[in-house]
Amino acid sequence: MAIDPGLRRLILPTLLPAFPGLSAPRWALDLVAEGLGGYVIFYYNIADPEQVGALTASLREARADVLLSLDEEGGDVTRLAHLAGSPYPGNAALGAVDDPGLTERIYRAIGLDLRASGFNLNLAPTVDVNTSDHNPTVGTRSFGTDPTRVSAQAAAAVTGLQSAGVAACAKHFPGHGATSTDSHLALPTVDAPLPLLRERDLAPFAAAIEAGTQSIMTAHIRVPELTGDLPATFSRAAMVDLLRGELGFTGVVISDALDMRGVAEIAGSTAKGAPRALLAGVDLLCLAGQCDRDLIEETIAEIAAAVRAGWLPTSRIEQAAQRVAELSRWTAKTGPDAGADAAGDGTGAGIGYPAARRAVRVEGSLTGLGSPLVVQIADAELNIAAGRVPWGLGPHINGTEQVQLAPPGESPERVRALAGTRPIVVVGRNLHRLPGAADLIEALAPTNPVVAVEMGWPTAWRPAGVRAFVTTFGASRANGWAAASALGLTGASAARVGVDAIR
Repeated sequence: MAIDPGLRRLILPTLLPAFPGLSAPRWALDLVAEGLGGYVIFYYNIADPEQVGALTASLREARADVLLSLDEEGGDVTRLAHLAGSPYPGNAALGAVDDPGLTERIYRAIGLDLRASGFNLNLAPTVDVNTSDHNPTVGTRSFGTDPTRVSAQAAAAVTGLQSAGVAACAKHFPGHGATSTDSHLALPTVDAPLPLLRERDLAPFAAAIEAGTQSIMTAHIRVPELTGDLPATFSRAAMVDLLRGELGFTGVVISDALDMRGVAEIAGSTAKGAPRALLAGVDLLCLAGQCDRDLIEETIAEIAAAVRAGWLPTSRIEQAAQRVAELSRWTAKTGPDAGADAAGDGTGAGIGYPAARRAVRVEGSLTGLGSPLVVQIADAELNIAAGRVPWGLGPHINGTEQVQLAPPGESPERVRALAGTRPIVVVGRNLHRLPGAADLIEALAPTNPVVAVEMGWPTAWRPAGVRAFVTTFGASRANGWAAASALGLTGASAARVGVDAIR
C-alpha cells in the first residue's frame, strides 16, 4: 500500500539508520534531503581523517542540520580510531582515577575530535553501573561499580562532550550493568526491585540529566518489576512514566539498535520493532549496523501501517519528530566553549596517554624484569559493541619479544621453551574468565618470574605465584602504552606522550 507523502515526511525524522561504504550512496543523500533524522557511522565507513571528513561534508551538503552520530566512547569502543585503537582511556580507567575534572577534559577532547570530523551526536557516555563481573557487553565501558562515583563521572563526561558542541547520549537506560547476557544475542533480565534500581542503576542517569545530556539511549533489557515481559525499549512504563515522569528528562530518547536479538526476535523483525518503540516513547530509532535502503523503506512502511491500524497515534510521531528537530537545532547553534584546557588533536597523546597511566594499578614488584617474553592471550569472546580493534602492548614495546597464544590447550612447556630463563609477562582481557588462562599463568609461575597484566574488567581473582599483577582498566591504545610504561618497556617513547603530566 502506498504511503501518504505527508505521513512519510513525518516518519523520516525519527529514523537513525546506517549505510555501507566509505562514501554515502546516492539514496542515503536523497533521504537526508527528504528529511531523514540522521545516520550512525560505523567502523566500516571510516578509513582515515580526510575520507571521513569528506563523508560527513557530503551528508551536510544534503542538509546542514542532519544528525551524524557514532559510538566514540574512548577506551575499547572507538570508531574514529578503530584501525589502531583509541588514544584515550575508557570509562573504567577514568573511574579508577576518580577525577571528574580529568574525565571532563578527556570527553571534551573526544568531542573536539568528533566536531572536527563533522559529527554532532556521540552515542556516549556509557553510564551503566557494572555490578556483574561476567557482563559480556558493558565491562570496561562502565565507570565502575559504585553508583555515586559513576554518577559524578557521568555528569563530567556529559559536560565535557557537550562543551565541544557535540550532543551526548547517556546509555543504556534503565541500566545494563547487572546483566550477564549480551542483548545483541538475547534479551537479558535484570531482576531487581525498583528501590534497588533507583539507588543503583538510575542514579547516573539522573546525574546525566542534571548535567544537561541532550539524549538518552534505551537498553534492550527486561526488568520484571518495571517492564514486565517487555524489553525497556518497548516499555512505556520505562520510557515515559520513569524516564520522563520521575526523572524529568525532556530530551531525545534514542533506541539501541533494533536489529539486536533482545528486541528483534520479540517484535518479529527490525522493522516491526520500530513502531513498538515509538509507541513506548522512543523518539529516534537506531535501526541496524548492517542497513540498506530496503530496510529503511520497510521500517517506514511498518510505522505507517501501525498508524493506519490505529494503534500508533500520529501525535506520538509528531512529538518524536519535534524532539529530534530540537536536538538538530541544538547541534546547529552550539559550538565549542572557548578557553577550555583540552584540545582534540586526533591523537589524544597530550591528555589520553598520561590519563591512562594514572589508572594503572600494580600489586607486587616489577623490578628486574629486564627484557621479558610478552605473551598476549587471544580473546575467547568478542565484545560485539567494540568489534575487532587492535589491543595489547605490541605497538609500545619495540625490541621486546611478544607471542600470541590462544588457550585452552596451550602448553606451559612451549611457553617456557620460548622464554628460557627470562621473566614472562602474560597479557589478557578478562583473564578470570578466559578458558585456560588461569591454569597457564599458575603453571608458569614456579619456574619463571611471571607478571599478569589484566586489560579487561578487574575482579577479585588473582593468580597464585605471580610476581606482580597489573590492572589497566581497559585495552585502548593509551591503556596499552600505560601498561608498557609501568613495566618499563616503553623506553624513550614515554617522553613523546607527555609523561610529565602523570605526576
